[in-house]
Amino acid sequence: MGLLSILRKLKSAPDQEVRILLLGLDNAGKTTLLKQLASEDITHITPTQGFNIKSVQAQGFKLNVWDIGGQRKIRPYWRNYFENTDILIYVIDSADRKRFEETGQELAELLDEEKLSGVPVLIFANKQDLLTAAPAAEIVEGLNLHTIRDRVWQIQSCSALTGEGVSDGMNWVCRNVIAKKK
Repeated sequence: MGLLSILRKLKSAPDQEVRILLLGLDNAGKTTLLKQLASEDITHITPTQGFNIKSVQAQGFKLNVWDIGGQRKIRPYWRNYFENTDILIYVIDSADRKRFEETGQELAELLDEEKLSGVPVLIFANKQDLLTAAPAAEIVEGLNLHTIRDRVWQIQSCSALTGEGVSDGMNWVCRNVIAKKK
């Protein structure tokens, strides 16, 4: 396919742009997830010092995914990225039970943010390929996710490493972007 035909295709099918914020604690698997979405090599991933942005095509949408570092010192800067967010994806390391309280607290604070009010949220219960991973139902219970009433939300078991569950979560994202944009 030549450059001209690619340009024609893009012009004839203008994709709706969607701004996705990808957040979670450090080492939850956000960058691995982003690289998996972009079909990039995931063998060498380093901690994100700041942010990564990737555009991914999915179901007629151009998904602009902002992956923001999750280290404690970076988290106060998350709020600089809230404006115009269409979907929040929050990634949890399902195998790191010692940090469930911390990740639950961060998620609760995000859900209380005025600029994220009503924004649909997908919670990826990542690292399900590990034997020590908590199942999604246990995370829902432990983080009291069933109390979220002010927006649509979904928890999706996944493994960013193997790709399992990732496309199911992104299908949910695309369905809920359509619902939100209407």
